[in-house]
Amino acid sequence: MLKEALKLLNQFEEKGFKAYIVGGFVRDYVLGINSKDVDIATSATPKEIMEMFPNSVLPKEEYGAVTLYLKNERYEITTFRKEIKYINNRKPIEIEYISSLLEDLKRRDFRMNALCIDKHGVVLDYFDGKKDIENKVINTIGNSNYKFSQDSLRILRAIRFATSLNFSLSDEVKSAIIENKHLLKTLSYSRKKQELDRIFLSSNAKYGVQLLIDLGLDKELEIYNMNNIILCNDIISIWASLDSTDKYKQEFSSSEKAIIKDVKEVLKIGINNYSLYKYGLYANQIASNIIGVDKSKIVGLYDNLPIKSKKEIDITAMDIERILNIKPGPLFKEVYDKITIEIINNNLENKKEKIEEYIINNYR
Repeated sequence: MLKEALKLLNQFEEKGFKAYIVGGFVRDYVLGINSKDVDIATSATPKEIMEMFPNSVLPKEEYGAVTLYLKNERYEITTFRKEIKYINNRKPIEIEYISSLLEDLKRRDFRMNALCIDKHGVVLDYFDGKKDIENKVINTIGNSNYKFSQDSLRILRAIRFATSLNFSLSDEVKSAIIENKHLLKTLSYSRKKQELDRIFLSSNAKYGVQLLIDLGLDKELEIYNMNNIILCNDIISIWASLDSTDKYKQEFSSSEKAIIKDVKEVLKIGINNYSLYKYGLYANQIASNIIGVDKSKIVGLYDNLPIKSKKEIDITAMDIERILNIKPGPLFKEVYDKITIEIINNNLENKKEKIEEYIINNYR
C-alpha cells in the first residue's frame, strides 16, 4: 500500500503540487502495524484534485475531502487548510485553504497523528510524534484544553487510541479531558456509540473502560453502570449489560433493539424453560454471558425443551374452543397460556388426549 501511495504523491509533485501521506497510516507505519487507511494532504485544491483524477468524488458530508479509488484501494485526499470556526464543539464550518504543510498539521489532534511521509518515503516529524510513540503516551498538538473544546470527539478518540495502543494519557491531556468532559453531551449519540464500540471491542477494553470511569466520562456519556460492563466480542452482549440512556437505542437496528430488550427481560426473570421458549436461544445465551453461566448449559436446556413454539403444541385453537364451548377471549388466552407453561415445564405431556384431559379437569 505504501508503494502505491508514494506513486500517488509523485503524481501530485509532477503537476507542481506538494503532497504527503498523513494521519493514522503514518502512525501505524512507525508502530509496525499494517494499515490500509491512507490519507493524503496536498497543496492542490479539491477542484485541481478532481481534474487530475476524473473518477474521484467529493462526498457532500465531507468538508473538501476528495475520495479516490485506485486498484481497489481507497485514498482520502484533503487540501492543506486552516479551520477558522467550529460549531457545537465539533464541526469546522469555516476553513481556509493554505499552502503550508506545517500549518495544516497544527490543526490535527494528537502529536502521533501529525507524522507524515514525503514522496521519498521519509517520515517527517514536526511535533515529536515519534517521541510520544516511543514513550507510549498521548499528547495533543498545542494546548489540550483548546483542542478538546474545539472538537469534543477528540476526548473519546484519546481514550480509544490509549486503549487500542495501550498508551497512557499525558497529565495535561487528562486534566483537559476532565475540564471539557461536559462537552460530550453536545456530541451526537451516533459518534459516541461509534467510539465506544471500538473501545469496548478492543482486546485491551478493560483498560479503556477503566479510563472512562476514572476520568468520569461514564456519567457524561449517560452510562450508569460502567463498572458492571461485560466485555466480550459481541457488541450486543456488551450494550445489553449496560444501563444507559435510551437515546443510544436509536443507533441500533430494529432487530438489535429487539434482542437487547429480550435480553433485559431474561435478566429480570432468570434463565429457565420459559425464558428459553419465549425469548429464544440467542437472547438467553447473551444473558448467560452477562451473569456468568456456561453457554453450553444453556444450549443443553434449549435442546431439551418439550416445545420451542406454539405451533408445536398438539392441540388447535378450535379444539380448545370446542371443548370449553367458548370463543376467543380472556378465558381462551388464559387456558392457552397455561397449557403452554405446563408443557414447557414438563408438567403436561404434549399429546392431544393428555391436553384435552387437562382442560376438562381444570376448566370445565
